[in-house]
Amino acid sequence: MSILFSPLQLQTITFRNRIFVSPMCQYSSRDGFPNDWHLVHLGSRAVGGAGLVMVEATAVSPEGRISPDDSGIWSDAHAVAFAPITDFIKRQGAVPGIQLAHAGRKGSCSLPWLGGGPLGMDACGWQPVAPSAVPFDLGHPVPRALSLEEMDEVEGQFRAGTRRAYAAGFQVVELHMAHGYLLHEFLSPLVNRRDDNYGGSLANRLRFPLRVARAVRDEWPAELPLFVRISAADWVEGGWDIDQSVVLARELKQIGVDLIDCSSGFAVPNEPVPFGPGFQVPFASRVRAEVGIATGAVGYITEPVQAEQIVATGQADAVLLARQMLRDPYWPLHAAKVLHAEAPWPNQYLRAK
Repeated sequence: MSILFSPLQLQTITFRNRIFVSPMCQYSSRDGFPNDWHLVHLGSRAVGGAGLVMVEATAVSPEGRISPDDSGIWSDAHAVAFAPITDFIKRQGAVPGIQLAHAGRKGSCSLPWLGGGPLGMDACGWQPVAPSAVPFDLGHPVPRALSLEEMDEVEGQFRAGTRRAYAAGFQVVELHMAHGYLLHEFLSPLVNRRDDNYGGSLANRLRFPLRVARAVRDEWPAELPLFVRISAADWVEGGWDIDQSVVLARELKQIGVDLIDCSSGFAVPNEPVPFGPGFQVPFASRVRAEVGIATGAVGYITEPVQAEQIVATGQADAVLLARQMLRDPYWPLHAAKVLHAEAPWPNQYLRAK
C-alpha cells in the first residue's frame, strides 16, 4: 500500500495524498490580481490529482512583490479575485493553499525571462526594504533599513493578508521565511546587520519572524493548518544553518505551526548549493525527528519511487513538487499507476485511465 497516496490529516483538513504543488511564481498578475492564467495553471494541478495546490509567493503589500507582475493580497478586491480559483480547486478534491510573502531587498526586479535584474524607479520599480541597508548584489539598489514603526506596519500587512486569505477560501496558509526574502533576511547573519533587538544574536534574529508567525497564527483559524517555508541552510560558512533551523522550528511549533516546508539557499548570490535529486530531504528529516513536527521535502523530487521512499521511510510527511509539476500537471495520476495506487481521475477523463 502506497504511503504517498495515503491521506494526511493536519488540524481539520484531510489531504487526499502527500503530493503537494509547491508555490511557483508565474509573474503573470496585473496589480497583484490573479487571472485566467492562474485559474488554468492551478486548476489543472488540482485536476491532476495533487493533495494540496499552493498559490505562488503572494505579496502582502505592493512593495513586497518580487516583480510588478507578482501575485498580491493587499486589498479585499484581491481576495474576491482569488475566490473562484479556490472554489475550483476544492471542487476537484484538492486543498487550496497560499504562500504569504514579502520580497524584502530582492524586490523590484524584472521578469526572469527579461533578465530578472533590478528595476529603476523610472521602470515601474520601487525602493526595496530590508533589515539592513545592504544590497543583494552588485548593481542592485541599496534597500532602506526598516524602522521599528515600519516593522509594525509589515506585521500588520501579514495579519491583513491572512484574514483576506481566509475570506478568499484558502484552507492552508504558508508563511514564506526562505529564499532570501524579507523574513529570511532577518534570520540570516549574512544579511541582518542590525544592532538593535532584531539583530546580532540568534534570539534577536528570530524575534521579528516569530512576531509575524504569531500574528498570522492569531488571525488564521485554529482549525486550519499553518505552514512555514524555511531555507534550512544558506550553504555559506557563517550563515544560517540547519542547527539554527531546528531552533526556529521548535519555536514555530510552540506558536502553533503545523508543518515546516524545508527548502534552502538564496540569501546571497553565488551560494555553492549542491543541487541534485533529493538534496534537501535530510533537512526535512532532521527537523521532523528532532522537533516532532510534520515536514515537507522539496527539491529535485521527480520520480514516483523516490517520492514514495521519502514519505514511507519517515523522512518527511509530504513532498512538494515544483518543476516536475510544470512539466506534468498530471504527475500524481501517473505516479499512482507506477506505484499501483488509487488516485481519483476526473469523470471527464475516465476514458483515458
